[in-house]
Amino acid sequence: MHQVPIKLGPLALLLTIISICLTTLSILTCTTSGADLRLAQKYAETVQTRYSLEREGQAFLQEAADTVSSGLPLNAIFDASPAPGGGITRTFEQDGTVLTVTLAPDSTGDKGYAVRAWTVVRQWEEDNSIGNIWLGE
Repeated sequence: MHQVPIKLGPLALLLTIISICLTTLSILTCTTSGADLRLAQKYAETVQTRYSLEREGQAFLQEAADTVSSGLPLNAIFDASPAPGGGITRTFEQDGTVLTVTLAPDSTGDKGYAVRAWTVVRQWEEDNSIGNIWLGE
């Protein structure tokens, strides 16, 4: 019986290239998904901090509304700093994020005060761990 020899050289080379490509793509997929997970966790922490500060700011507004509705002046609120124009300012800080709320007396509105500023600022520090990088100058 005569058997036809099977040449596996080109087929083996093709299968080797395919397996190398699939291995490379799977490593890239795992690396990308890990980076996406870390970024999502960081974003979730940022949102949680921000919402917590917003809740504290809303509690401060409720305290201001209660103070004004009881007939006391706006500057009778405890732990509030005087602001320019006769208003008050309170600052809340958590995990490097700062919320500043500024209220001013308002005789024309229903509440007796107006929110003049509501700013959220994230403290940022430059990362110098890379060393001196050429700035293109």
